[in-house]
Amino acid sequence: MRKIFIVVAVLSIFSVTFCFGEEPKKLKFQAVPFTEVKFNDHFWSPRLKTNREISIPHNYQWCENTGRFKNFAKAAKLMNGDFEGIYFNDSDVYKLLEGTAYSLADHPDSALEKQADDVIAWIAAAQLPNGYLNSYFSLREQDKKWTQIGKHELYCAGHLIEAAVAYKRATGKETLLNVAEKFADHIIDTFCDQKSSKFEVPGHEEIELALIKLYQLTGKEKYLTLSKHFVDIRGDQSKRNDKISGPYQQDHQPVREQSEIVGHAVRAVYLYAGVADNAAYSGDQELIDAMDRLWNDVVNKKMYITGGIGARHEGEAFGNAYELPNRTAYCETCAAIGLVFWAHRMNLLHGHAKYADVVERAIYNGVLSGIGLDGKSFFYVNPLESTGNHHRQPFFDCACCPTNVVRFVPSLPGYQYTVSDNTIYVNQFVSGKATVQLLDGEVTITQETNYPWNGVVKFFFDRKSKPGVTGTFDVKIRQPQWLGTNKADYSITYHISWNKPHDLTETITHTFPMQTKRIVAHPQVIADQGRVAIQRGPLVYCFEQIDNEVPVQKIMLTRNPEFKEEFRKDLLGGVVILKCKNADGRELIAIPYYAWDHRQPGAMAVWVRQQGLPKSKPVETKNALYTELRPEMLRPDSELENEVETEISASFCFPNDSTDAAIDGVEPKNSIDHSIPRLTFWNHKGTTEWLELDFGTTKKISQSSG
Repeated sequence: MRKIFIVVAVLSIFSVTFCFGEEPKKLKFQAVPFTEVKFNDHFWSPRLKTNREISIPHNYQWCENTGRFKNFAKAAKLMNGDFEGIYFNDSDVYKLLEGTAYSLADHPDSALEKQADDVIAWIAAAQLPNGYLNSYFSLREQDKKWTQIGKHELYCAGHLIEAAVAYKRATGKETLLNVAEKFADHIIDTFCDQKSSKFEVPGHEEIELALIKLYQLTGKEKYLTLSKHFVDIRGDQSKRNDKISGPYQQDHQPVREQSEIVGHAVRAVYLYAGVADNAAYSGDQELIDAMDRLWNDVVNKKMYITGGIGARHEGEAFGNAYELPNRTAYCETCAAIGLVFWAHRMNLLHGHAKYADVVERAIYNGVLSGIGLDGKSFFYVNPLESTGNHHRQPFFDCACCPTNVVRFVPSLPGYQYTVSDNTIYVNQFVSGKATVQLLDGEVTITQETNYPWNGVVKFFFDRKSKPGVTGTFDVKIRQPQWLGTNKADYSITYHISWNKPHDLTETITHTFPMQTKRIVAHPQVIADQGRVAIQRGPLVYCFEQIDNEVPVQKIMLTRNPEFKEEFRKDLLGGVVILKCKNADGRELIAIPYYAWDHRQPGAMAVWVRQQGLPKSKPVETKNALYTELRPEMLRPDSELENEVETEISASFCFPNDSTDAAIDGVEPKNSIDHSIPRLTFWNHKGTTEWLELDFGTTKKISQSSG
C-alpha cells in the first residue's frame, strides 16, 4: 500500500505514465521531414551552400576563438582553465551542431562530421554522472546548479536536445542523443519528483519545444509530459513554490488565460511554438484558444511588414498595439526565426495556409536580412529605416543570432510540405525534389520555379501506391495573400490518380502573377502615416541612398507610379530591382529589403512618403495591419491644398531620430517615448540649437506651437 500511495502521489504532481520506445502519437497534419526534401533552385540552394562552406566554418572558428568549445573540455577536466564568456554560451555550440546536422543531411561531408563528432565527444565527457550538463555551472558556480533559473540552464538544455535530435536524424549517430536523454531524465528528477520538485519555470523559454522533438524521435511520452508540465506552471502561482516573474518572460498569468503578446519577443515565440505543439498532441481547447488569441494579436497589431517582431530595444520586447517604429525597431533576427517556428507549428495545428504565409514573409524578409551575402556577417537588429550607421557584424558577445542563422537556413527544406492522410499541402515554392509518404503510398514531388523572382511553378508527381489502392490523392497549393486575396488559403486543389501507369509523371503548372504593389499600414501605426511600403511577391523592398539621387528621407512617390522591373544578375547576388518616379520627376530605385547594407554606408527606408496620402488624415484599412493601397485612399488635390510641405533642417539631430518628427503632430507620452518618431538633440548639453522650416513658397497657416 505504501508503494501504491507513493506512485499515486507522484502521478498527481507530474501526471505521467512513463513509457519507453512507443510510437509517438500521429498528428492530423505532419511536416515532411527535412531529410526527405532537397533544394536545387537558384535562390535558396546557393544560400545553403554558403551556409555550409562559409557560415558554419566561420562560426566554428568563432566558437573556438571565444572558448566556447574549450569550456566543455575544461568542465570534463580534459584541460585546465576557467569558464570563458557569458553563462549561456553552451547554447551557441548546440545551435552550431544542429546546423551542422541539417547541412550533413543535405550534403554529406566527412571532414565536417568529424569536426562535429570531436566537439560532441567533449560535450559527452563534460556530463556529470547524474546527467547534469552545463559548463558554466560546472566551472564557475558548482554549488548553485538549479538555484538561478534565470541563468538559462533549461534554455541551454533545450538547444542541446534540438541538436541531438537533428544529429541523430541526419547521421544516425546516438552519442549526443544519449547525452540529451540523460540530461532530460535528470531534469524530470529535479523538477517533477515529489520530494525534490522545484516547481519553477525555465528562465528563457526553449526547452518546451525541444522536448516535443525528443518525444517525436524516441516515442517516450515522459518528454511530452515534461514539456506540458513547464507550460502548465507558467504564470500560475498556485502551482509554484517560486514567485511568478511577470510579463518579460510571459510569466504574468497562466498561458491558457493570455490574450496579448508581451515581453521579450524571442522568449514569447519560442514558448508559443512549444505550446502549439502541446495543443496539437493534447487537443486541449483552452491552449488552442489561447494560441489563436495570441496569434491574432501579433499578426494584426505587432508584426512588421517584414515579418520582424519586437519593437523595443528595452527588453528586446514587444511594444503596445500598433507600436511599430521604423528607425528604432528592434526586430531581432532570432525573433523572426522564432516566429517561423511558431507559425509552422500553428500550420500543423490548424492546417491553414495563413500560417505558412507568415513563414514566407519572415524567411524572405525578417530572417534573410539578418544574413550577409558573404555568409560571415550578421544583423542582430533589423530596423526598417537607417541613417547609414547600422551594419552587420562578424559575431557578437551574445552570439545567439549568428548561430541561430546557421541552424535555421539548412533546416528550410522541412518547411516546404505538410501532409494529412492522402493530401499534400504545398507551403513554400522552391525548386527541388521531395519524397512524401501518404496513407495509400509514396509520392515523389519535383518542383521547378524561379521563385521569388517569377511566379511560375511546375510540379511533377511520380506515384507508387500500395497494392490494391485505387482512387486519387489531393495536392493543395497555398495561394499567397500577396496576390491581393483577402487571405491566404489552400483553394488551389488538384486530384491526382494513383492508378495511371507509374512510368507516366503527372504534371501541374501554376502561375502566381507577381505585381508590384504599394502597401499602407493600419492608421494607428503612427510611424507609417502618409507613407507606403513596396512589395513584389513575397519580397518587401526598400530604398538605399546609394541607388538614389533623392535623399531617402525626402522620397515621395508620385500619385500613380509606374513600376519597372529589371533583373540584375550582377547586383547583390542577383535581384529584381524596381524603378519608379519621385514626385519631382527624378528616378527612384528600390531593392529587396533583405539585400540592404551590402555596399557603401548610407540611408535606407522601407516606408516612404506617398503623394496623396496626407499625414493629417490617415487612410482607413478596414482593421487590417497591412493592405494594398487602393486609388480611393488617395485624396484629391483640392483636399491637399492645406497640407504644408516643408524642408526641415536642424543644427543637430540624434542619428536614430528624424527631423520630420518636428511637425508630425504626434505628442510623445514622455521624454523617453520611443514608440513614435522623435527629434532630439541628445546628447548635446548646454548648447544652443536651432530648427528651421522652409515652406518653399508663401503659405498661410492658422496657428503653430512649440
